[in-house]
Amino acid sequence: MLHSMSTTPETVRLRTAAEVNEEIRDLLMKSGGRLDHEQRRMYQRLVGEWAAATPRPKSRRRPARAS
Repeated sequence: MLHSMSTTPETVRLRTAAEVNEEIRDLLMKSGGRLDHEQRRMYQRLVGEWAAATPRPKSRRRPARAS
């Protein structure tokens, strides 16, 4: 039996920091602020996703000093 593979890449929509933050808040509210082992793993995954979705400020380059 042959299986065909799709040649088109799947589009993955990244969630915004606000969307992930909402899920973090829901998790903490539902748990009453106390996370069991599984919830803590979920929380850590969400925090990583939130950090990746948070816009980074553009670094300001200082002008070179004259020698």
